[in-house]
Amino acid sequence: MQRPEYAMEVRLLELLVCPICKGPLEYLRPPLQEQPELVCRADRLAFPVRDGIPVMLEGEARSLDDAPTASTP
Repeated sequence: MQRPEYAMEVRLLELLVCPICKGPLEYLRPPLQEQPELVCRADRLAFPVRDGIPVMLEGEARSLDDAPTASTP
């Protein structure tokens, strides 16, 4: 059975879109990475989630181009 807070989280994620392009967001959280983030693949930006609250401000977003990837030697 799903935890109630997880069910609400899924419903919230279905409503959230990238504030720049209005595209879909992917929720990445531990153990996949250290800090939870909402990622827009189209704009290559990661928006932080602090204390369970998404910070959907362009100025707070991290560029995915700055991050090392698995394919980078």
